[in-house]
Amino acid sequence: MNIAIIPARKNSARIKNKNIKIFRKKPIIFWTIKKAKESKIFDKILVSTDSKKISKIAKNYGAEVPFLRPKNLSGDGIPVKSVICHAIKFLKKRGIKVKNVCCLFPASPFISKKNLLKGLKKIEKNKKTNFVFSVQKIDKSYARSFFFYKKKLKLLCKKFESYNSQKIPELYVDAGQFCWATSKNWLSKRIFSTNSKIIKLKSNENVDINTKSDWNRALKLGKK
Repeated sequence: MNIAIIPARKNSARIKNKNIKIFRKKPIIFWTIKKAKESKIFDKILVSTDSKKISKIAKNYGAEVPFLRPKNLSGDGIPVKSVICHAIKFLKKRGIKVKNVCCLFPASPFISKKNLLKGLKKIEKNKKTNFVFSVQKIDKSYARSFFFYKKKLKLLCKKFESYNSQKIPELYVDAGQFCWATSKNWLSKRIFSTNSKIIKLKSNENVDINTKSDWNRALKLGKK
């Protein structure tokens, strides 16, 4: 089985009720469920949530919500990987054979079948690949980023301090759209490792929505 798991908790640190906030006349999670269904590559589309309201909305749009996520997996600092592993274990305890699992983020209205298939094919092509996830390119200048720790300036990566900008490799960040792996790798491997692969998204294929300005940019992109 290929399973889609959508982690959608009720609280959001920066945008209130982000996972069900109305985006182009529908709760934003609707678009992720819709794209997962239209791709026709998932045997099950499951939502992991701690909210009865989100559960009801997800079920109305065709997703399964077989449990409410426990409180110890619903806080701000809980890694997404822990949430996905909990859902995988839940399915396995009920005798459901799970082969490939795709974490689909609920505030990702621009997910495409094309990119989901690319991710699935990379997982199936090479058994040594741990994870495949979506990324976006960022400016090379971020390689020289710095921060302050105990009022002292520190470079994020000293290696690039004296590099000519042309020699700095291309930089990418997690696009917050989807992440593929076998159920076994979800339970035992790290997402960000040398054995992981990426799917590069174009600038018009995604907005990683974390702030109100991100939300407004996504609305503008949606109109196009």
